[in-house]
Amino acid sequence: MQQAIQSISLFLGAVEKNKRFDIIICGGGAAGLLLANALSNETAFKHLRIAIIEKEVKNTNDRTWCFWEEGEGKWDEIVSNSWGKALFKAKGYRSEFDLAPYRYKMIKGIDFYKKLYPLLKKNKNMYFLQEEIEGISSNRDNCSVRTNATTYSAPRVFSSIPTTKFKKQNQFPVLQQHFIGWVVKTQAPIFDPKSVVFMDFEVPQKNNTRFMYVLPFSKHEALVEYTLFSKDMLEDKEYESAIQAYLEDKKAGEVSIIEKEKGSIPMTAYDFSQHNTANLLHIGTAGGWTKASTGFTFQKSVQKVDQLVAFMKKNKPLKDFKQKSKFNFYDLLFLDVLAKHNGEGSLLFKQMFQYNPPKRIFSFLEEKTSLWQDVAIMRSFPIRRFVSALIKRLF
Repeated sequence: MQQAIQSISLFLGAVEKNKRFDIIICGGGAAGLLLANALSNETAFKHLRIAIIEKEVKNTNDRTWCFWEEGEGKWDEIVSNSWGKALFKAKGYRSEFDLAPYRYKMIKGIDFYKKLYPLLKKNKNMYFLQEEIEGISSNRDNCSVRTNATTYSAPRVFSSIPTTKFKKQNQFPVLQQHFIGWVVKTQAPIFDPKSVVFMDFEVPQKNNTRFMYVLPFSKHEALVEYTLFSKDMLEDKEYESAIQAYLEDKKAGEVSIIEKEKGSIPMTAYDFSQHNTANLLHIGTAGGWTKASTGFTFQKSVQKVDQLVAFMKKNKPLKDFKQKSKFNFYDLLFLDVLAKHNGEGSLLFKQMFQYNPPKRIFSFLEEKTSLWQDVAIMRSFPIRRFVSALIKRLF
């Protein structure tokens, strides 16, 4: 009898151990995998049991990430395309410029997953759980993660699960960068494979900020996206009609659609860190890692993960991982103006590109400019709009 009780106790202990981890990462997208990979490369964390919970099997090209970078980068092995030139177009203004010292790089989601998942699964301390997360709770010493299968616990949890709380407040404007993109093959050679169309505002604005974004792969193939910075989504047919009209205007001839992608990225200066606790930290877009004024996320997540891993070595409460800088305030003012005067987005970006050299613009968007460079960027915008936004924020 006693032996049977001991066997049951050992069994229950093993079951309990399988539900207990040192670190749980909720979400197996870019931020979650970048964090898991960074932890796996650090000796200080190699002995820890780390779980990654993701409901989907990441075996499709569900998204594309683009970023600019100087010289060689750690992800060049899976960069599918890169460009050294870019084109900006708006009414009455056109500029094609060299991106040096940067290159604009593109990573396909599927290539990222094929690289990271097999690499991480070689680590004996990494556990992959294909389950849907239903809730996360945090108390003083522990976090619980409830899934559709069971409940797991860990003293430190990192979550990239999107939250909708920022949509239920009025303190910060909330726009969306929403788009539909077609990877197309055209009959006519209408694309320049050496130059990205960064923003083409020569499309009907309809009192919004609307532009075409083109990543050319050859003279006949490209990803063409119809993108808006605005509050409300459109019907799919409106995005697709705009892409079709754009290709017709370029005299593309017969067009074959190879792939489609659709997305919506929140653009807000909302303080996501208020939802962090001593043992729960939100990461990726859920943690405010998306550049609020542009929607770029991948490269910023790479930088944030490096900072986070260095912070974790100090063994401080996760809520002390501070992420704000002067650029958060700049983004807030920009979004205040863009939300109130959404039809003027084309003018704002036009003046930024018209009165600043490309290197300064991309350094600013990368949050690496000095105060004097910041002032030069700000002076290129309509001063009255931004002074009004500043006064409202201050008073």
